[in-house]
Amino acid sequence: MPPPSDANPAHVPVLPEQVLGVLSPQPGETYADATAGLGGHAEAVARLIAPGGRVILNDADGSNLERAAERVRAAADIEVIAIHGPFSRLPDALEEQGIGADLVLADLGFASNQVDDPDRGLSFKRDGPLDMRLDPTSGEPAADLLARIGEAELADLIWRFGEERLSRRIARKLVEARQIAPISTTSRVGEIVRSAYPAAMVRKSRIDPATRTFQALRIAVNDEMGQLEALLAAIERGAARAVQGPGPDSGLGESGWLKKGARVAMISFHSLEDRPVKQAFVRLAERGLAERLTRKPITAYESETRGNPRARSAKLRAVRIADHLL
Repeated sequence: MPPPSDANPAHVPVLPEQVLGVLSPQPGETYADATAGLGGHAEAVARLIAPGGRVILNDADGSNLERAAERVRAAADIEVIAIHGPFSRLPDALEEQGIGADLVLADLGFASNQVDDPDRGLSFKRDGPLDMRLDPTSGEPAADLLARIGEAELADLIWRFGEERLSRRIARKLVEARQIAPISTTSRVGEIVRSAYPAAMVRKSRIDPATRTFQALRIAVNDEMGQLEALLAAIERGAARAVQGPGPDSGLGESGWLKKGARVAMISFHSLEDRPVKQAFVRLAERGLAERLTRKPITAYESETRGNPRARSAKLRAVRIADHLL
């Protein structure tokens, strides 16, 4: 893999060699990055698809999107198209522009600068406003969600998206606390959640007790599971159209957003994400629309986790869209 640029030395993309291995970028191909972040993966791919290739960058964070585009343009003399919006919108955006992708990647993690910025409210390790939106220009901040949601619904949310065993107890504590004063900071949420944990459980826990609740709130605020479900459905529709054609009554042209032979890869960081990705890729193979390039998820090398701890939980799965019905 070519050495990364110094556009942001603190940002290290996860599984970089593994991603290039499954995508196998070739000169002249079109690469679509559904979650561009700071452009680490896109930079590496751009160097391999130049000359004549094209990079489409999509991200909900407009500021990071601009930085990613600058990084890719600096790395290779290549066409770059930037699309601001949730990753579920990428397939439609490509269809509207008449672009078919040879390579697709969705890294479902976060850019380091998003986590490190206390104003984003994504981490309880740094006190800041309880926001959590990946696109700070739209949607409902976590503080507003926490202020309006009922106790039972909150408990269900924490259980479903955080897989937190003490979800009911935590929800009760949060509701009681907001009746006294609005919960508006990350540190306050952390304090309340920790207070719901028995001391013995805190001592035995390998992670901060607030971890799962923060994950649940962040997923809910950004509709991450809905976004993932929509993207996976679009991949399945795109694969069917590429392999079988649009059908005589569809009103669609011959080309779709995925080309025949396109390689599609996804990086997940917890079971809530990995499970639907695995199931969707298995369905594609069972329908004869794709070949699974990864029977089991690809994980980080030990050398990578030493230098980039966030890579420990990363799981990479990939498929190749068929040229014909398998």
